[in-house]
Amino acid sequence: MAGITAHSQSQQFEDDEFNELKKTGISCDRLRQALKKCIKNSHCVQVDARSAKECIDAHDGSVPDKCFAVLQNFTDCKRSLVDMRSRFRGRKGDL
Repeated sequence: MAGITAHSQSQQFEDDEFNELKKTGISCDRLRQALKKCIKNSHCVQVDARSAKECIDAHDGSVPDKCFAVLQNFTDCKRSLVDMRSRFRGRKGDL
């Protein structure tokens, strides 16, 4: 009898910092955690003591472009949850 072996591939972010985030099983959660961490560590929140929403809306350069890239990925991931085509394609950006 031939044995069936399953190879589990672990999807990972290019940035090792985001790979250290804990998987919770909730859709798009690692992206949410990465976004939260990125904005929380930005100059806008740390030095200017503004809220994360204010920092994102300001677009004044106090939040790194990397955070906006993660925000776009998170938005795409959440949007794909309600897109019925994603049932065939899989969720975008969710690792």
